[in-house]
Amino acid sequence: MTDSSYYRFLGATEEGHERFASTQATVSIWGPTLQHGAPPSALLVRALERCGAREGTRLTRVVVEILGPIPIADIEVRSWIERPGRRIELIVAELWASAPDGSSRAVARGTAWRMETADTKDVVHVVDPPLEPRESGTPGVLAGMWSVGYLKTLDWSWISKIGCEGTGKVWAKPKPALVEGEELTALERLFVIADISNGVGAKLDPEHWTFLNTDLTVHIFRVPEGEWIGVSAETTTGPDGVGMCAGVLYDEQGAVGRIAQTLQIRARS
Repeated sequence: MTDSSYYRFLGATEEGHERFASTQATVSIWGPTLQHGAPPSALLVRALERCGAREGTRLTRVVVEILGPIPIADIEVRSWIERPGRRIELIVAELWASAPDGSSRAVARGTAWRMETADTKDVVHVVDPPLEPRESGTPGVLAGMWSVGYLKTLDWSWISKIGCEGTGKVWAKPKPALVEGEELTALERLFVIADISNGVGAKLDPEHWTFLNTDLTVHIFRVPEGEWIGVSAETTTGPDGVGMCAGVLYDEQGAVGRIAQTLQIRARS
């Protein structure tokens, strides 16, 4: 992988929106012209964190809606505060791309609750036990259909094999920057990884099935620390082409939040 970042900053529009070039590091398993959901999710989080940023607050829940195929192309990011407030506010960000007819359209939207923080160290209680240590996993690259684009940009430590019985478990670390020349924030790093959950929990062979997620919802009760993000996830497949992935996200100190994704499941023709 030659790209050192998922995106390159191109400047701002007259309206103040930011523009980015998408690199080949964003390529999806589902097609060479499509972006994997993880880098766009992290780019949305970048915008959500920066929009009206204030000391003593942080994002606590982020919902990403994938509104259509996200192309490997120039992307415009727009953000605004939908519902202002001192203690709680709702922020929105959208990714816009050019359509084949030359018009522009929103291809992904992120909404986030940002809350004022307070000191609750004396009453910390964590329900989810820590993930097995990263050092106990098996390093390795993904093979076959899994070995493409974005998925090749990660370092891996597998606690359980992909497609295993039961819960899929892995540690992962992104090698590229999100935006060229920038250091990843803790939440950008989390979202560069979070969207792999439906693959980690998958039981279907991507050679024969597609299982695209239309969204992801992440609740973050603690800001992660360190370079590695852990994922434990399981996917449930329903009888009518709809599935759900549910998982827990970790840093090396323990759980930091939970993720859920809706999946569209189809047999390959």
